[in-house]
Amino acid sequence: MISPLAAVVVVLSCLTCSRARADSNISVLVFDDTPGYGRTFDGIGGLSGGGATSKLLINYPKNLQDQILDFLFLPNFGASLQILKVEIGGDAQSTDGTEASHMHNSWEENYERGYEWWLMSEAKKRNPNIKLYGLPWGFPGWVGQGSWNPYNNSTVLADYIVRWVNGAKTFHNLTIDYLGLWNTNGYNIDYIKALRQVLDQRGFHNVQIVASDTGDWNIVGDMKNDKDLANDIYALGVHYPGTTSSDDAKNSGKPLWASEDYSTYNDEFGAGCWARILNQNYVNGNLTATIAWNLIASYYQGLDYYRSGLMTAVEPWSGHYLVNSPIWVTAHTTQFVSAGWKYLQHGSGVGFLPNGGSYVSLVSPSGNDLTIVVETMTHDHSVCVRPDLSPYTVTPQTVAITLKGHFANISELHLWYTQLIFGQEESNTFISQGPVKVVNGVVQLSLGLDQIYTLTTLTTGLKGSYPTPPPSSPFPLPYKDDFEANNLHDEPYNLAQQTGSFEVLKNGSNQFVRQMVLSGPIRWENWCLADTINKGITLIGNNMWDDIFVEIDFTFPPVNASSGVFVAARVSQGGCGVSNAGGVFLFVTSDHHFILATDPGRHHVVISDNLPAGGGWHKLSLFVQ
Repeated sequence: MISPLAAVVVVLSCLTCSRARADSNISVLVFDDTPGYGRTFDGIGGLSGGGATSKLLINYPKNLQDQILDFLFLPNFGASLQILKVEIGGDAQSTDGTEASHMHNSWEENYERGYEWWLMSEAKKRNPNIKLYGLPWGFPGWVGQGSWNPYNNSTVLADYIVRWVNGAKTFHNLTIDYLGLWNTNGYNIDYIKALRQVLDQRGFHNVQIVASDTGDWNIVGDMKNDKDLANDIYALGVHYPGTTSSDDAKNSGKPLWASEDYSTYNDEFGAGCWARILNQNYVNGNLTATIAWNLIASYYQGLDYYRSGLMTAVEPWSGHYLVNSPIWVTAHTTQFVSAGWKYLQHGSGVGFLPNGGSYVSLVSPSGNDLTIVVETMTHDHSVCVRPDLSPYTVTPQTVAITLKGHFANISELHLWYTQLIFGQEESNTFISQGPVKVVNGVVQLSLGLDQIYTLTTLTTGLKGSYPTPPPSSPFPLPYKDDFEANNLHDEPYNLAQQTGSFEVLKNGSNQFVRQMVLSGPIRWENWCLADTINKGITLIGNNMWDDIFVEIDFTFPPVNASSGVFVAARVSQGGCGVSNAGGVFLFVTSDHHFILATDPGRHHVVISDNLPAGGGWHKLSLFVQ
């Protein structure tokens, strides 16, 4: 274990400074604003959605929920995030569940569905300056106007999206700052122009378009040949860029963003991944914003990419949550840099360390404040889920941080330090080591492996804390929900919808849940087959349950009724693969049959038979032993 004090900060005298420059074992890093500034920093953010990744958070006890939200959004407390990106729900499976559309059908609108409105409001409550970014993964089927392509009618699609923007403002007083196109599915030039036109026509001139939320920079070629297209696009956003960007993108005159990145299990290896890309996205690629998928891992274990969030909150029943190391990795930048700060030029405050690792530096708009972030993540401790990471080496090194230009008269810097530890002991994260005196413009740092340093003129940093959360416990049994505690149009608590969209409604004094989607959605990806099953599926509980009893009350309404209902146990998978899940599935159909099968598609039927006819409410029970 390396203690936080092992990385000793030494104040150098002038004589020592001259020796440092001559000593091949000490590398001089110059931080100088004389050559001018680099690009403008746009922020670090988290992504809720793609899909249903914040599902369980809204059901946490209020006091613990507030603590979690503070760790994510409160300035100078935890991650202090500067961008919140959310899914514009489209009733389609988009990784770990479906998120409700504001328009299940073309003839209706509702801006109380889902939990992204709530999440954006809570983020704004804590940080009024946070930027909000909306992006669809899938769409209600009607948007395609007879096809499975949402770009089939650009005007219809633009109207659908701008209604969401207007709903945010009208019903929740939320100002959307950025809009994407269609997650990972390419772009359509006519749609981009139509979206910009409709936004402007309806008074949303401030909403900027980010293109194209895919894995490449191909849109730059079209922008070169179409000035109107280029003018309509504010920033270029790419997913998992591997810290690089194309020369054409760099020369486009547009901000370059990693509009989705990270997606890695949030242990120390995930923290190493996040630390490396937060710096090197700019060092290598000139990327000025990086957004983590996902914001918070708040979805059931057994779903895809479990715990791939900046922190973890998967037990609303116990209140237990984890403030994982990526939160404090984020704080090394976000607590000391704001959107609008400027990077220094490469070679004058941005670059790679001689023995591996990287450093960036940013300057406040006034030019008076300076923040330097240094990371020494080793290869094997910083591999992200994607893309592949080429081999490289990092070894311990000593650097002389040399301040020049307007920074030459800085007399002290405040030092924050993280040492990631890979083993049984806890990492030392985001530790204040107090002010460091700067003599003759120089500070020397001895850098170890898998470390992060922030040196800053700002005095506002804080490692926020709350009392230890309640201990972890499994999903409680017995469990019952009559949905009377929900507001109308809520997605029911603890039920994690995988296909379709479930909503709390009321008839007389009785509140109940209804599946609202009448026809299949436009899927996010062709390989994500969940929505092809044409059944509404929602999960609850523990994926390790074996012997279990489950019972529901159900009815078939007289209008737009389903052809059947089912309960299931021992369901083997959710997410995009839920259509291929195994388990024990008991169906009742509206034409008075029951079917017992081992899959949701009823390809493997165990037994089926007739049932007596009858209207009203019924019970359906399944006991598996």
